[in-house]
Amino acid sequence: MGGKSMMKMAVLMLLVGVTVVTAAMPHDYGDALTKSILFFEGQRSGKLPPNQRMNWRKDSALRDGSDIGMNMVGGYYDAGDNVKFHFPMAFTTTLLAWSIVEFGESMGSDLEHALEALRWGTDYFLKATSKPGMVVAQVGDPISDHTCWERPEDMDTLRTTYVVNQTHPGSEVSAEIAAALAASSIVFKNKDNRYSRVLLQRASQVFDFANNYQGSYNESIGRGACPFYCDFNGYHDELIWGAAWLSKATQEPKYWDYVVKNIATLGGSIFEFGWDSKHSGINILVSPKVMSSSGSSFITNADSFVCSLLPESPTKSVTYSPGGLMFKPGGSNLQHATALSFLLIVYSRYLQAANRSVHCGSVVATPSRLVEVAKTQVDYILGSNPSGLSYMVGYGLKFPQRIHHRGSSLPSMSTFHGHIGCHDGNSYLATKMPNQNVLVGAVVGGPNNNDQFLDSRLNISQSEPATYLNAPLVGALAFFKGGK
Repeated sequence: MGGKSMMKMAVLMLLVGVTVVTAAMPHDYGDALTKSILFFEGQRSGKLPPNQRMNWRKDSALRDGSDIGMNMVGGYYDAGDNVKFHFPMAFTTTLLAWSIVEFGESMGSDLEHALEALRWGTDYFLKATSKPGMVVAQVGDPISDHTCWERPEDMDTLRTTYVVNQTHPGSEVSAEIAAALAASSIVFKNKDNRYSRVLLQRASQVFDFANNYQGSYNESIGRGACPFYCDFNGYHDELIWGAAWLSKATQEPKYWDYVVKNIATLGGSIFEFGWDSKHSGINILVSPKVMSSSGSSFITNADSFVCSLLPESPTKSVTYSPGGLMFKPGGSNLQHATALSFLLIVYSRYLQAANRSVHCGSVVATPSRLVEVAKTQVDYILGSNPSGLSYMVGYGLKFPQRIHHRGSSLPSMSTFHGHIGCHDGNSYLATKMPNQNVLVGAVVGGPNNNDQFLDSRLNISQSEPATYLNAPLVGALAFFKGGK
């Protein structure tokens, strides 16, 4: 047999193997949804409520904001550390809200917990934006924090409060907070109208601040932002994203005019979507408004985004692992798989409502094809992969045991009451023993492009969970739970 024939046979066998793995593992999307929302309780900062279900977590960071005379208690730790990075936290909040806007009706009893998770974020951002002319951009010195392996309940690292204002602007973090508040106002409109109005009014004020005093928080808060969550592609996408959400929430023409006026000057790749880049999200979000407009750049860009992802597309720009996982450059790859899958599902709904398909050259992609591609990614994360490993902690029979997460790896306050100092936790970081507390629902960074995963706390890019991995997955799981 020739080399090419052998290669084709190997590929065929691999594809058959993957198909068998997938077919043999039907998934309980309802269980996965419940756990994906529960995860946020493990990331809570501040005074925990009586109905806290992740009970190995306790109160933490109860003096946050005191260095500038503000109450900044609450919010979320972004990942496995104890810093409250507001830029990715705001994106997480926006995506949680969007998940509920689109798929809340499919969440059943989990909707209540999803609303609690969302409100934990919005209550905090109301605090962060409570003083006119400034926005709190972050709490916690990341340099100090990252030198310690310490429970959030024990923190004695610097809890520096970083602020952006009129002379030291931060348009990306401010506009993303505006987007989060506006999107959340839609969620709460029929559930708590007074709260919804508060969110929307604040969103408008914060957007005006972000737009009137333009500049990047990279410069304004320096080492607080970089190299951890530097804004690499500029703040103009966040401004347009914020305006798009305000347009959807208010129906005021001025916000739509802002989107249309500024989208033409937006640089960067239209194929990106995540905490740093909102390009694809903008096009998908506004697409229902212009779906019937012939030649709309928003629709052209949204279609091009789809064509950049489909495996059969001649203009595909992502790669796929042998086991079928979508890959883009950079670490923590599952952030791409969850966010891009969410956009595919949302756009499929908009396309179906308009009776449209996407044309990628000679390839025609129906709305159901977009859903199929998204489902392969969600199923891969839940265990339909060559390793048979679920990348959601606590879901399935086999999942990562040694995730890069301080609170999960160290003994709970319930079992060890003493103080664990900055370097006292190093032995827990280094041990090969499983983490002591199960951070149920946490989605980790995931395997490499050959489907290989090293279950080690020291393997940060693969083993660290983050809130912005889970937020779009909440929507995707709700959609599949609904039997779609």
